[in-house]
Amino acid sequence: QVQLVESGGGLVQAGGSLRLSCAASGLLFNIYTMGWYRQAPGKQRELVASIKSGGSINYAGSVNGRFTISRDNTKRTVYLQMNSLKPEDTAMYYCNADWRPLAADRQNYWGQGTQVTVSS
Repeated sequence: QVQLVESGGGLVQAGGSLRLSCAASGLLFNIYTMGWYRQAPGKQRELVASIKSGGSINYAGSVNGRFTISRDNTKRTVYLQMNSLKPEDTAMYYCNADWRPLAADRQNYWGQGTQVTVSS
């Protein structure tokens, strides 16, 4: 059974920092693209950052230069370091694992989410 367990969310003042963690189990972590998504009330879920198995990284423009995604394959964990937080970063943050093999069905999993609230 695949599990993605997020932690590290909380309440922080604008300009502060948080580090989110997502511990994965039940899957071959090394081969998955790991991503962080967020969803604010009344808005669609959006990609924040992703890191491929080979290390290639992609950031949303709104967080580029403030957030850093990383992964530790030995610990099966992906991190999101969030600095210079803004009130508009307030959202539920979700961990995602995605694998698109050439000769099999796509495998995609979500965590339960961790709340990040940034006060002004």
